[in-house]
Amino acid sequence: MHSTLRWEPSAPAGRLYRVTIDDILTRAADGGRITPDEALLLYTDAPFHALGEAADAVRRRRYPDGIVTYIIDRNINYTNVCVTACKFCAFYRAPKHSEGWSHPMEEILRRCGEAVDLGATQVMLQGGHHPDFGVEYYEELFRAVKAAYPDLVIHSIGPSEILHMSKVSGVSIAEAVARIKVAGLDSIAGAGAEMLPARPRTAIAPLKESGERWLEVMETAHGQGIESTATMMMGTGETNAERIEHLRMIRDVQDRTGGFRSFIPWTYQAENNHLKGRTQATSLEYLRLIAVARLFFDNINHLQASWLTTGKDIGQISLHMGVDDLGSIMLEENVISSAGARHRSNLHELIWMIRSAGRIPAQRDTLYRHMSVHYTEADDPTDDRVVSHFSSTALPGGGVGGRTSLAVITAEA
Repeated sequence: MHSTLRWEPSAPAGRLYRVTIDDILTRAADGGRITPDEALLLYTDAPFHALGEAADAVRRRRYPDGIVTYIIDRNINYTNVCVTACKFCAFYRAPKHSEGWSHPMEEILRRCGEAVDLGATQVMLQGGHHPDFGVEYYEELFRAVKAAYPDLVIHSIGPSEILHMSKVSGVSIAEAVARIKVAGLDSIAGAGAEMLPARPRTAIAPLKESGERWLEVMETAHGQGIESTATMMMGTGETNAERIEHLRMIRDVQDRTGGFRSFIPWTYQAENNHLKGRTQATSLEYLRLIAVARLFFDNINHLQASWLTTGKDIGQISLHMGVDDLGSIMLEENVISSAGARHRSNLHELIWMIRSAGRIPAQRDTLYRHMSVHYTEADDPTDDRVVSHFSSTALPGGGVGGRTSLAVITAEA
């Protein structure tokens, strides 16, 4: 029986005692906190079915109604120009590169309008670290979107963009956050987390901020009332222990702020980037990480599957490993698509994936409030245009100022 040593300071004079995997699984399934060492033991050695059963017990206790949610949104990239040059990224172009582009404001607003017409409630505005884009650019961007579509939630950018804009404009992180909040930013995406521990982060993104700095920006935003998501990119050569350390770093901040709504791990995509697929996470590694995350994050409410990177079959299996959210019908996505993600779906299929796993599908908003619960097939939406996803930058007319229409693409899908 695999086990680990645990210190019990409350015992007389303190003592070490041996904890088995079954002990850890039982405690975690009942809502008790597990240590990073225990999480690593579960990740590497726990029987797969027992691990999944314990994680799903946590989901059932938290969400006894059996509902699994999804959201309709669009990821709109305002520029692919970036000075950070992450080795895993196939999307960016260096400044002055012939393939670099920045969309004009009217094009960004046009894409927002298409998304709203298809039922999107949220937009993710994300882009490279353009050398000229300071806080003023983002203020203008968010104000324009809110003026045109006041009900569209701006769940956008990430700590890396905030650090970059504050540097360009010569202001503090706190001031940058305060200003873009006033301009219309509702929520911060978990973008740029990648791997937070120093060794793997430096190996894949040597010019990016440290994991501690990434978390500092999140903590600053949480302190100003802006919540966020947390993410993790698996499969770029990190060790099992470093994966668990990533979880620990997030949980420690969450203990202080409570500002992370959900955790979203995803797998590195291998095409068109400098890493060239030398290391990748397997489906089994991903599913085990999902389950351990559900057991480890006793302080984060939601766990989202990444069918976009792992495939719909693995996405559906994850619903039995503690997941309560199947993510997005993302009407447009360019960054991961540029690196080879080819998994697509539509609204009907996503709902079927949830229902055929024995769960009740529900459309949610950014705050995970249920907008429409589909108890039976009679409750299902009927819009055939809602298709995920296409990469506008890979299609004719999708470059700078391009007029590639989402309506045309969804009609042809």
